[in-house]
Amino acid sequence: MNPKERTGAAAATSEDRRQALIRAAYNEIAERGFEGLRTREVAAGVGLNIATLHYYFPTKEALIRGVVEHAMARFRSTLAPHGSPGDQLRNHLRAVSQLLRDEPELGAVMGELALRSARDPTIAGIMQETNDAWHRTLRGLLRRAAKEGHLNPGLDSDDVAAVIVAALTSMTLPTVSAPARNDQVIRQLERWLGVSGPRGRHSSN
Repeated sequence: MNPKERTGAAAATSEDRRQALIRAAYNEIAERGFEGLRTREVAAGVGLNIATLHYYFPTKEALIRGVVEHAMARFRSTLAPHGSPGDQLRNHLRAVSQLLRDEPELGAVMGELALRSARDPTIAGIMQETNDAWHRTLRGLLRRAAKEGHLNPGLDSDDVAAVIVAALTSMTLPTVSAPARNDQVIRQLERWLGVSGPRGRHSSN
């Protein structure tokens, strides 16, 4: 293996370790709640010592930021750049609902972090950053949909983006989330936005 290949392999190994630690922390929060997150156990869970974890994540907040980024990447995966803006919007709404159904741990983690952020300014800041980025993406999609005639031009894209983020985020809260209720939320958002279409097998009549 030449020096360039060794450097690439080392970088891949380093990123693999970082991602393994994030997934371990993610799973700990999903299973035990935020209060049950212990960095020593996260490190041990992937066969590393605490000093190695601190190399990748000097603070617990840095690890939590990694968890939030991982969770939000799952949400972003539902924003497929295919079809018209109206199709993309409808598909995003339905894909988020399906994602939370298929990966309940995602809702558990985001719900835990959202509740914790009410008492922790650092986590609140991390959550705000990610929600702002999601809001901007939706706002751009809504503006394109309105411009191409797929959305009521009388709707304010910034306000509508805020409503969508709030509605989808609420699906992660244990006192609100339920598959049937989530389906109702998605159907009503589709009707309001004018992007309804044929529904899949999980939807109610």
